[in-house]
Parts: sequence; structure tokens; C-alpha cells
Amino acid sequence: MPEDAGAIIQLRSEHILSTPLSGEWIRRCADELAARLVPDGDARAFVIDSPTGALAACALGLIHPVLAAPAYPHGLAARVQMVATQPEYRRRGYARAVLDTLLDHLAVIEHVTLFELHTSTEAAPLYREFGFSGNPALMRMTRHSQPAVAAGGAQPDSTWVPPQQYADSLPRAAAFVCLYVTDEDDRPLQLHSVYSPGHPWHMIGGAMDLGERPWGAVVRECREESGLTAVGPPRLLATVYGQPRAQRPYSTLQLVFDGGRLTDAQIRGLTLNAREHDEARVLPLEQWQALMPAREFARLRAVEEARRTGVAAYVDTWGDA
Repeated sequence: MPEDAGAIIQLRSEHILSTPLSGEWIRRCADELAARLVPDGDARAFVIDSPTGALAACALGLIHPVLAAPAYPHGLAARVQMVATQPEYRRRGYARAVLDTLLDHLAVIEHVTLFELHTSTEAAPLYREFGFSGNPALMRMTRHSQPAVAAGGAQPDSTWVPPQQYADSLPRAAAFVCLYVTDEDDRPLQLHSVYSPGHPWHMIGGAMDLGERPWGAVVRECREESGLTAVGPPRLLATVYGQPRAQRPYSTLQLVFDGGRLTDAQIRGLTLNAREHDEARVLPLEQWQALMPAREFARLRAVEEARRTGVAAYVDTWGDA
């Protein structure tokens, strides 16, 4: 991808270097990198494009020779030169994705076993998850594409794999939180969506952000969607699991918490986010059945019963219908 060289250098200049490069240096570095981003060159880069076609994230590695040794049988090492994401695309896992792809390519395709990098104290935990060790000034990792075989053909005692490699083998899932709120007569409150006609009514809630804890996500979603402040301690009413589907190749896990009972004045005072909801309505449970898909009413009924009985609900058929 020599054609990406200019955008890669621009990203490095703006978000990696302490002093941005001048226009002349950006051109010089881009020309040099383009010549190295070829099959017989020593540079390898993996990128994620934004919806506009611009560069959203990139990981760049430079391969160099070292003296061969049992740990480096091919005599190859690589320096992770940069991992960067444009600010507007951060907290989406892009940096982790491009770094993971780069390391896998270098280990499996290029037969690199020694990896080095310089990083910041803030970014060091990410690299430690991949198996790097040392201080941020110089972190190193030895990684083999295939497990080493002990002398005599015996299998090694350890089955350790790099943390990210193990994580990649696990099923993917997205986590959501919901807050079950009623009026003082125990009639469920639901919000009307402006963007999802197939799922018009639902509880306060949404997807968890990277690094959030479930109750923290509840507090944030409640404030954003209704203007209310969720008050703990957290009380879990239900766990709702959904299998992967063709249009959504990952599982979903919803945690539904009890948001308590609101007075009529509190309900009238709700402040809705107009980009997401245009109405908050309170109805007896039975009347909600005609206003939402069967699976969503089944969830609502299970959550209502959990609050009434004090026994947490477990629903594992979300999305099956």
C-alpha cells in the first residue's frame, strides 16, 4: 500500500511526534516510506479507512535483521514504529485491531520473532496485553508463530499464548445496560425511539462504552436519555442474552437494573434527547404488548416479574424470534 504513505506520515506527524513535521519533511518521509511499503521492502502497515476514505487508524512496523539464535531462528526482528488513531475515531478498538493484524502478519508471514517498540506510559498497558514487557522506553516481546517443540519431540510443558491471541479465540459479544423504571403504580415507563421503527419502545439504556463498568454506564445513559440521575446501590433485575445473527455477527448481553418508581412530577420533568427519543409514556404492563415486538414484551414482562418477586430473571432467547 505505498499509496497510503503520505497519510501514514501525516498521522505520525500530527499524533505521534512531539514536534510536527514541516511540509518538506512530510514529503521526504512519505517518499521514503512508499519505497519501503512494497513486497520486498522492510515496512509493513495495516490501516482502517474512515467512511470518507481518509485514514482513521494505522499500525506501522519496520523489519530488520538480527543475529540468529534459538529464539530468533530466522534472524528477523521488527520495530513497531507507530500505532495511531485519528481523535474522532478513538475508543472504537481501531488501535488494537491494526496492531493485532500487524503483529500476526509479521509473526506468521514474515517469520519475525523479536518485537520492539517505544511508547508512552499511558499506552504501555495495551502493549503488555499483547505480551510486551519492559518499561515504555523500550518494550520487547519474543513471539513464535508455532509453539516450540521440546527436545526429543516432546510437547512443551507450557501452553501459554499471548493475551491478545487468546482473546481473539473467544466469542465476540456486545454489552448493554437498561434501567427499568415505573410510576408509583408500578406501570412501566418506556421511551419512544426516533431512529428504530422496528423497536419503537424500550427502556432507558444503551451500549456500554469501552472501559465502563455496568452501573457507570447506567448512570451515563440515564442522564443522557432522561436527564435523571440514577441512584444506587445497583440492583440487578435481569440478564438477557442474544445469540449472533447474520446481520449481527456477535452475541449481546444486557444487564437490566431497577431504576425505582418515579412520581408524576418526575415523569413530567424528564428531559429527552431529541436525537434519540421523542416521547416518554407510562402504561399498564398488558397495554405494552400491542406496541412492541413479542421478544421485547417478553423481556419487559420478565423484568416486571423479577422486581415483583425479588427473583432475578434470566432470558436467553433474545433475538431468536
